[in-house]
Amino acid sequence: MRKISFILSVLVVFVLTFSVVTPVLAQGGDGTRIAPEDFTLYTPYPAMKIAVGENVTFNLTLKAGEQPQIVRLDLRDLPEGWEASFKGGGKIVEAAYLVPDEDTKISLRVDPPKDVEPGTYSFTVVARDEAGREVLLPIDLTIKDKLPPKLDMSVDLPTIKGSPDTTFRYSVKLKNDGDEDLTVNLLADAPAGMDVTFKLVGKEVTSFPLDANATKTVTVEAKPYLDLPAGTYPIKVMAQGGDVNAELNLVAEVTGQPKLNVTAPDGRLSGQAYVGDTTPLKVIIQNNGTAPARNIKLSASPPSGWEVEFDPKVITELSPDKQLEVTAKIKPADKAIAGDYVLTIKADPEEGATDSAEFRITVLTSTMWGLVGIGLIAVAVVVVGLAVIRFGRR
Repeated sequence: MRKISFILSVLVVFVLTFSVVTPVLAQGGDGTRIAPEDFTLYTPYPAMKIAVGENVTFNLTLKAGEQPQIVRLDLRDLPEGWEASFKGGGKIVEAAYLVPDEDTKISLRVDPPKDVEPGTYSFTVVARDEAGREVLLPIDLTIKDKLPPKLDMSVDLPTIKGSPDTTFRYSVKLKNDGDEDLTVNLLADAPAGMDVTFKLVGKEVTSFPLDANATKTVTVEAKPYLDLPAGTYPIKVMAQGGDVNAELNLVAEVTGQPKLNVTAPDGRLSGQAYVGDTTPLKVIIQNNGTAPARNIKLSASPPSGWEVEFDPKVITELSPDKQLEVTAKIKPADKAIAGDYVLTIKADPEEGATDSAEFRITVLTSTMWGLVGIGLIAVAVVVVGLAVIRFGRR
């Protein structure tokens, strides 16, 4: 009995002794096991997921304690057939020199076999100082089956409404749902008279790289270069990457728009007016647009002192491809001097763009004043003739 008690006492002393000599490794919140008052080892992502056939790199950080020291690196429980290496400064390393208050960056590259079975694998990064003390960092790596290539296209607003001079812009998201990087080519099938371009980050593109499981936003711009009539125009957008394709149907709703033109019956923007008289000037208002022009107000910008009135003053409605003749009643200023003047006539619809034209108006003196002038000249000639006859006899 005494012999058994003695043996138990020796065992207790032995355990207590090693408990004091061997440093205790604490489990950190990020999975790092550290020795108190000693160097540390951690990685921001101790558990990662990859596909079959891929490799992975873990970024490790080592921190020294109060004294500089050399720490050797190793792996424990690495699965059979796997390859792994530590790199620092671009080269393969087996140890690192730690300096207080400085981080030492190490990368761990792990290459599983190409035929590895899907599942979760665990191993441990071991950092050991010259005294044999260790810091352990558990790593979990999940390997999943590789997803086949797949492209997905989506848009929040597939239908946009605008006028014939609108640039229709669609924000299209293109996602690579596979585990392989792709080079994506973009194509469009648009109606005649409409030009389609693709932009990525503001630059025009026809193809671009798309990483596995990544998403990029492409701006699709459709701009009519002809006066398209009002209607609904479908636009098919296609993305091709390797052996996979994706399609998206967009719609441009072109609304009608009036397009006015101010001109003259014979196309010559000129006319005549007489001082003191009201002279009619024929003006043609045309609608070359794709929608009726309504409540067209007619106005003029005449020289100072002139009066201009229109008949009619307002055109209630003017259908597409139609024209209407209106009369501008022009009265030059009473003191206007004979010559050429510029008269601007404007047509302003309720909706749509305003149009105007400049008419050259030649101002003439009245015919009556011409006759009066001729009469005065004749009287003057008679008076002079009589005077010559009378005084000539003397």
